Amino acid sequence: MIKLEKRTEIIHAALELIAEQGFHAAPMAMIASRAGVGAGTIYRYFANKDVLITELYREIEAKILPCLLEGYIEKQPIRERFLHLSMALLRYFIIHPLYFRYLEQFFNSPYGVALRREKLLGRTEKRDAYRELFVEGVAGQVIKDLPLPVLFALSFGPLLAVTRDHVLGFIVLDDALMARTIEACWEGLKK
Repeated sequence: MIKLEKRTEIIHAALELIAEQGFHAAPMAMIASRAGVGAGTIYRYFANKDVLITELYREIEAKILPCLLEGYIEKQPIRERFLHLSMALLRYFIIHPLYFRYLEQFFNSPYGVALRREKLLGRTEKRDAYRELFVEGVAGQVIKDLPLPVLFALSFGPLLAVTRDHVLGFIVLDDALMARTIEACWEGLKK
């Protein structure tokens, strides 16, 4: 196994274990074992578990962003852009339930809280299409004038809940149900 393959195996093993069992129930030795590498090998690629968790988030984010922005037209009305981003997000999570489960844990942990704060306050160099959309929508009086965390909650709260219920098998999110759910989120946002 060459170096890149070992790193990939470690990342994949961490993703599976953390998605299945959570951060605390996935020690480095267990990740190494699942990856088929020696316990010491994992530290050649990641200084510690915190670095591994953060790096895994960065890799997932790098995969999601291009999918969200594929076909995204910034000149479209706010509503159409919101519908596009939200449909792309739901479809991505349905295709990649492990990423969804990992990100859900990440953003509800101390690892993700600081990152969420930076995104909400606009202190990150990375583009956040939702944040841009909300800022523009509020300024243009298309979206309710509410604090950004509330706008994100009105959008992501329901989307994450239905994705979780889909992953757990409580509902089946087909295109029609996704479209109706996203439209309901828009109704909660629009002015």
